[in-house]
Amino acid sequence: MRAGEKSTAPAVRAIKKVGLFSFVFVMYSYNTAGPFGLEDQVRTSGPGMSLLYQLIIPFFWCIPISLVAAELTTAMPVEGGFYRWTRAAFGDFWGFLAGWWNWTASFLLGALYAVLFADYLAFYFPQLTGWRHYGVGLLVIALITYVNVRGIRLVGSIATVLELGILGIVGVMCVMAIPKWSHNPFVPFVPPHVPLFQVFGVGLSLGLWLYAGYEQVSSVAEEVEDPQRSYPRALAWVVPLSMATYLLPTLLCLAAVGHWDQWHSGYFSDLAHAIGGPKLGFAITLAAGVMNLSILNSTVLTTTRMPAAMSEDGYLPAFLSRPHPRFGTPWLAILLSAIVYCLLAGHNVVQLISIYVWLRIATSVLTVLSAWQLRRTRPDLAGSFRIPWGRVGLAYAVLAPLALSVFALVIPAFSDAPADRFTLKWGPPALLIGPVAYFLLRWLMPSRRDQLIQSSTL
Repeated sequence: MRAGEKSTAPAVRAIKKVGLFSFVFVMYSYNTAGPFGLEDQVRTSGPGMSLLYQLIIPFFWCIPISLVAAELTTAMPVEGGFYRWTRAAFGDFWGFLAGWWNWTASFLLGALYAVLFADYLAFYFPQLTGWRHYGVGLLVIALITYVNVRGIRLVGSIATVLELGILGIVGVMCVMAIPKWSHNPFVPFVPPHVPLFQVFGVGLSLGLWLYAGYEQVSSVAEEVEDPQRSYPRALAWVVPLSMATYLLPTLLCLAAVGHWDQWHSGYFSDLAHAIGGPKLGFAITLAAGVMNLSILNSTVLTTTRMPAAMSEDGYLPAFLSRPHPRFGTPWLAILLSAIVYCLLAGHNVVQLISIYVWLRIATSVLTVLSAWQLRRTRPDLAGSFRIPWGRVGLAYAVLAPLALSVFALVIPAFSDAPADRFTLKWGPPALLIGPVAYFLLRWLMPSRRDQLIQSSTL
């Protein structure tokens, strides 16, 4: 067996697959789900720079990564997606790191969306502070865990209903904002009297978070009908829809209301109230809360397949790939992830995003490098989609994310902002845990790993 290909699983799962329509909304709900959560970017980077981020970052981040994901998914449509691509390209160590970094990054995401849901709910229920705020987060995590144990069809159906509702409400806000255009949405371009490196710090991290994860849904390739066709088609819908989701509400709300320096987490509710009155404000608050439910729903789906695939390959304990007797899902991997989400749900949004970006960047870099390596070493891997424009297209798909990654990781070193200091303090240790975990688990589980290797070569 070649490195990175699927080994013999400890159990056969009865997988119920999802069609293209629902899969589009699963992908959209994971990668975007709605415009809520970007508000801090406007205040920290300025309205003009925020709008520029939303226009430019996709061409250096999600578009090239989407091209890589489409090519590799059609060539290797396996459960675990980019983890197994990286293992096929660079071997066991780097494959493990891709999977480990992604799984641990999901802990931050799961906690993040539970916190955001509680934040939006507290807008109308200000008594939700302290343990009450935390308790709301725990209830949300418990609900989404149950849904995901039931499988991808239920996840996809819920994602479709929730996202159609969110898009409808946000669309109404955008339409009502157009006649109220009275401000230049690009002014000021950056916050006055703020060091330039702070403009690039938190705001850029938020931008990378907004457009991150377009390779992530490859982890459920075996649960999608005809993934070689469905994955590229879904990306073709989701990428432009995501760009419009961020850009249009930000642009139109800045133009209608202004007050860029007051933007903060949950501020779209205030903006909607100013644009359309209390009914629209309530609707947007509801949509924001629902968005966080939706994105947490798809996050649990896509990220918990990673430890299950790694368990099948012998890198993690066998119980993580054990299927649910009725639904066929890796329910123990889902449950363990949910427990960690609960433990982290007491932290604030900016702190969680800052550390997440380090892990997301590392995973995405390994993904795009895998496309380059597999083109060289495995020319037999030819799927129904290939990155266009030959070597130039491949160079763009690999080098653009690499350049942006280096820029994003270096900039905080020149900033004195507390959030950037926090990033530098905890980002590198989060990455270093990966190699430690690899060698520790190899030492703790050598017999199981060797047995799987031997059985796969028979």
